[in-house]
Amino acid sequence: MKHILIASALTLSATQLAAKDTYPPLDLLLQTDTTVIGQPITYPPGQAEITMAIVTMQPGQSTPAHKHNVPLAGYILEGEITVDYGTDGTRTYRKGDTLVEALGSDHVGTNTGDGIVRILTVFAGAKGTQNTVIDE
Repeated sequence: MKHILIASALTLSATQLAAKDTYPPLDLLLQTDTTVIGQPITYPPGQAEITMAIVTMQPGQSTPAHKHNVPLAGYILEGEITVDYGTDGTRTYRKGDTLVEALGSDHVGTNTGDGIVRILTVFAGAKGTQNTVIDE
């Protein structure tokens, strides 16, 4: 019986789940259909592949210019990062912030805080599609 309740609860949106008395409480962190620069979220064709990783950057460290070919949701576990999206501006994210990163758009992230920055990243990709492409 419990499995049926959980299985049927999984078809509900996060907002609906939060309102259910029978489902454990959850804190909605993010629910969106656009990226941080306003792009619609689209998925690559093919068999789905989820990748989770924690990115850790030292103070002052920057990423190379890169882009993501698949949707990437991020949660800042600690620290501060400023991302330069070129003509789409810069945005600074701090501990507790959530985001859906730009898709197919070059950007550079820099740890602008005093300590390390750690970001939980979840890529919603597809087998055979690179999650991240570094500009050469």
